[in-house]
Amino acid sequence: MGLEVCPVVAVGGQELFELYYPGDDLGAVYSRDSTAFRVFAPTALGVSVMLYSSAQSAKGWDVSMSPDCDGTWLAVVCGNLAGLCYTYRVFHGGSVKEAVDPYARALTVNGGRSVVVDLASTDPEGWADDVRPPLAAPTDAVVYEAHVRDFSISPDSGIRRRGKYLGMSERGTRGPAGVHTGVDHLVELGITHVHLLPIQDFASVDERLPNEYNWGYDPFHFFVPEGSYSTDPEHAPTRITEVKQMIQALHRAGLRVVLDVVYNHTYSTEESPLQMIVPGYYHRTDAAGMFTNGSGCGNELATERPMVRKLIIDSLKYWVQEYHVDGFRFDLMALIDCDTMREIACELRTVEPSLLLYGEPWAGGPSGLCHTRMFTAGKQRSMGIGMFNDSFRNAIKGDNDGSRPGFATGAAGCEREIAKGVVASIHYSDGLSGFAQEPGECVNYVSCHDNLTLWDKIARSNAFNSRGDRINMDLLAQAIVLTSQGIPFLEGGAELLRTKGGNHNSYRAGDKVNQFEWLRKHEFREVFDYHRGLIELRRAHPAFRMTDSEQVRSALKFIPGPPKVVMFELDGNECGDEWGSIVVIYNANRHDVEIALPTQGEWIIVVAGRQAGTVPLDDAAYTVKHENGDDARVRVPAISAMVLHS
Repeated sequence: MGLEVCPVVAVGGQELFELYYPGDDLGAVYSRDSTAFRVFAPTALGVSVMLYSSAQSAKGWDVSMSPDCDGTWLAVVCGNLAGLCYTYRVFHGGSVKEAVDPYARALTVNGGRSVVVDLASTDPEGWADDVRPPLAAPTDAVVYEAHVRDFSISPDSGIRRRGKYLGMSERGTRGPAGVHTGVDHLVELGITHVHLLPIQDFASVDERLPNEYNWGYDPFHFFVPEGSYSTDPEHAPTRITEVKQMIQALHRAGLRVVLDVVYNHTYSTEESPLQMIVPGYYHRTDAAGMFTNGSGCGNELATERPMVRKLIIDSLKYWVQEYHVDGFRFDLMALIDCDTMREIACELRTVEPSLLLYGEPWAGGPSGLCHTRMFTAGKQRSMGIGMFNDSFRNAIKGDNDGSRPGFATGAAGCEREIAKGVVASIHYSDGLSGFAQEPGECVNYVSCHDNLTLWDKIARSNAFNSRGDRINMDLLAQAIVLTSQGIPFLEGGAELLRTKGGNHNSYRAGDKVNQFEWLRKHEFREVFDYHRGLIELRRAHPAFRMTDSEQVRSALKFIPGPPKVVMFELDGNECGDEWGSIVVIYNANRHDVEIALPTQGEWIIVVAGRQAGTVPLDDAAYTVKHENGDDARVRVPAISAMVLHS
């Protein structure tokens, strides 16, 4: 059947940007008896659905769509269409474009065609009974960042389905010297949330080639999982089922799942189905009509436009409802306008109140979005959205990729910035104030997938220090993150002193650079145990994860100390903690320091040197009393943290 040209939809420029379709039936809505296709294409002169029997079929048949309300086109096709491929043919007068459905729920390999899918048939056994692990407050989270492929691709992982979604589902896996790997490693470490680098379909790898690599910050389709992590990318439903199996397995292990999402740009412009279906609508342009480049990737999504905002919110809700995702991290979040982020938080929390939402409060370059509308640090107040605290990160370790040190690596004069991060960058006092209104708005970290790993950064900024001192710097940096108020975030592999050989931007460097080396867990077992002990301490004691700023101001008091030392006391009684008083000391000096404790009485040390946890340590090496016995003092080793309680 040939293309049937439908009546013209008259849409002026200003009117176009005000159009909004409120329904929840965009895309292909499947039933056994029929499938309804609806697409937003207000400037098209005609639209039809092209149906194909397979991904390879050269010939298909078209079904004319009728113009419907609010700039949408609609067609209903009778019969059971499950498994059929489809595209939209859109006539704009001078050209005809054949595009994949932006709301497609399934795709052929490499996203060439949309696929009609019976989503109920993709549910693994027991999916209806899948339960999210409990989360009372955002500050209860301990987030662990991982790339699906990196996490299991190494031959020493002991994981059978290496580099795949199902590789993150396997239990009972072992690596060198019998160390736990995979999911069991995460359970042993004690984290609460697995933050996955992008798994929404991206266009920077060929899904058919097993050795291609990318981080995935090149989105092509927002509703469909990436196929390269599937055991069968050629079979459209497989990747859907395997993502559900992965999330189900992580939930059963007590772990929540956060997706890293990229709504600031698309992989391409002219080849994007968004641009092919509604030219000039989905991407920001300047006065000359050129795509703006605040993402650093050649284009930006115009999130402020109603149907772009709807696409984002609809896809996020879909991942929560269909895949049981527990939260989202937003890449270059400043490029998403404030109104959209506010609506995202409101809509998603209506679906699931316990979702964890956070992101980067910056852009990648000059944007086409007015600065006052950019979602930068401070704009999140009262929304329940977390912001990565890059000022705290820099204060702890120095610059990202250079040789400048920070507090933990020997720099002087960082104490105030460390103290600001300790209180989650809230307004603690007139002299100590940051961007956050509440602790849950602050995500504390010292490294992530971007830039040098912490271990590589320390090697660069402290090249002439001994390996022992560099390990101590690493542990001190992580101790600061894990004992501060807010939400702690760990780069996956940091607990193994992960190295990428000095590669500061490994987004396409491949497995040799990016893979987790599980032998390092055996080599640096002391480092892993230290991380595990700090996480256990944090999760066991609410004093380290207070939920509101008033409580932080009341229960956390800083103690004056010598240079390169930050000390504070937590009032456990005000936090509902079983420990009455907790003292935390960070000593960044290259020498031991003696510190007078704030009150008399018995003090029990639970973190010192390279040991951390909740049980008492032998304090004979640390505790010193004056000769009159009335003023207890502790000796805090060089380049270390100490935690004591009474």
